Amino acid sequence: MNSNVQVLFTGAAAPVYARPGDAGADLCANESTTVPAGQRAIVGTGLSIALPDGFVGLVHPRSGLALHSGITVLNTPGTIDAGYRGEIKVILFNTSDQDFTIRPGDRIAQLVVQRFERAEFVEVERLPGSARASQGFGSTGV
Repeated sequence: MNSNVQVLFTGAAAPVYARPGDAGADLCANESTTVPAGQRAIVGTGLSIALPDGFVGLVHPRSGLALHSGITVLNTPGTIDAGYRGEIKVILFNTSDQDFTIRPGDRIAQLVVQRFERAEFVEVERLPGSARASQGFGSTGV
C-alpha cells in the first residue's frame, strides 16, 4: 500500500520505519519549540499525506520519550483521515516537572497506518443482552 507524502517545508523528513517489522513510522518535528512542564504544545512535522480510502493514520506516542522525558501525545491516538490534506501536527503533553525542548528533526511521535471498516449505525429500541451488561470502569477489579 502506497501513501503519497508531500514535504511542505524545506528540511521536513518523511516518516521512516526504524527497524524491519515496525508498525509505527517515526514522525519528526519540523520546528523548534518548548513544551513547558505540565503543559501542551502543538508541533508541526512539515508533512502532508494522502491515505487511500479505507485507511487511517494513527499518531501514537514514542515509548522512549514517554519513559525518559514524560512526553506523550495528548489525544492518543491522533487520527488522520484519508481525506485530510493539511500539515500533520502533533499535540504533545509534558507530564514531567521539567520543560522539554524540541528541535527540528527530533522524533516526536509514531504514525501507524491501518485499514478500517465503516460501521453502519442502526438505531434500535433495545440492545441485545450480554454477560457484562452495563458494567464499566473497574468492573473486572484492579
